[in-house]
Amino acid sequence: MRFMIMVKATKDTEAGKFPENAEKLFEAMGAYHDELVKAGVLLDASGLQPSSAGWKVKYSGDKRTVVDGPFTEAKEMIAGYTLIQTKTREEALEWTRRFPKPHFDHECEIEVRQLYELEDFATIDAAKDAIGKFREMEAGLKK
Repeated sequence: MRFMIMVKATKDTEAGKFPENAEKLFEAMGAYHDELVKAGVLLDASGLQPSSAGWKVKYSGDKRTVVDGPFTEAKEMIAGYTLIQTKTREEALEWTRRFPKPHFDHECEIEVRQLYELEDFATIDAAKDAIGKFREMEAGLKK
């Protein structure tokens, strides 16, 4: 089971500003992620640059429109993530309870979402061919 732990953005992270206590935060995050590595559950982790460095692609019928950042509503944005793989939801929940507070100077929250696995789509007839192709791609990535 894979889970994504998402750190919500703030006005400061969207402005590209690191907190005054950045050293303490990086130390706590480093220690936590080191524990994840030692437990063999860490798949990936990274901070995201502000939305001003990104873009969105809007779809309207067959038309695609690129919209450059920044985007409004920092509270809806993600500043970083950690991707873990555990045997159970309960194990993932325990790891997320230990996640360091990402913004020391004010209230904040992290969001955790389970990723779909290919097996989750196995009962959908229209997805069977695509599932086989994705399995081939996964096998190729592991080589």
